[in-house]
Amino acid sequence: MFSFFKANKDDENINFELDKDNIPKHVAIIMDGNGRWAKNRNLPRTMGHKAGVETIRRVVKEADRLGIKYITLYAFSTENWKRPKDEVNALMKLLVQYLRQEVVGLHENRVVLRVLGDISALQEECRKEIDDAIELTKDNKGLVLNVAFNYGGRDEIVRAVKGIINDVEDGKIKKEDINQDLFSNYLYTKDSPDPDLIIRPSGEQRISNFLLWQCAYSEFWYSNVNWPDFKEEDLQRAIYEYQNRNRRFGGV
Repeated sequence: MFSFFKANKDDENINFELDKDNIPKHVAIIMDGNGRWAKNRNLPRTMGHKAGVETIRRVVKEADRLGIKYITLYAFSTENWKRPKDEVNALMKLLVQYLRQEVVGLHENRVVLRVLGDISALQEECRKEIDDAIELTKDNKGLVLNVAFNYGGRDEIVRAVKGIINDVEDGKIKKEDINQDLFSNYLYTKDSPDPDLIIRPSGEQRISNFLLWQCAYSEFWYSNVNWPDFKEEDLQRAIYEYQNRNRRFGGV
């Protein structure tokens, strides 16, 4: 039996008292620190990425348990193609392996899987696994898991602008119709609300071309923990600190 969402035996050791009425609806995570984790252990970078997949299992399970409705994971950016070819190939294989191993369990637990990014540039094997996983889970009613793969915030905005221009030229919309809500509907994230909380482990404090339009009023939380070591209590700590902030959305 698939054990993706089985109870965590260590739950009793997690002591953060969270306000269940103030759980962020959408949490986005820049999964950073896999390479550092591997380097600290004298391991190849690819081993860090494999360890990071185990963290995905933990975090998605905990997000669902806490009542988070949307979680977006930054897995591979449009700039990551600049990395060594063997590392890029390993990341592609990991994506395929993850989908093959997890999609049935995700489906059984009502998770909706979506992929944000230009998948047309990926290998055929990757595209097929993505398409099959999306098709299998599209009608589920539970947690929405967005995986940002071959994603870049600037690229997303440029594509949205081009899409709007094309629709204006085709007479589908008028220039007068263009506003922030319409623009958002041309983004990869059109079916998800803007993130309430963006988490970045590894000690780095930058946005790295992630959800540039959507993060306008997001809260940010940083951790020195590398992604493979990121635990359920780290997610809870981030939410606890989020709940103790005053979100003003530009007001007083």
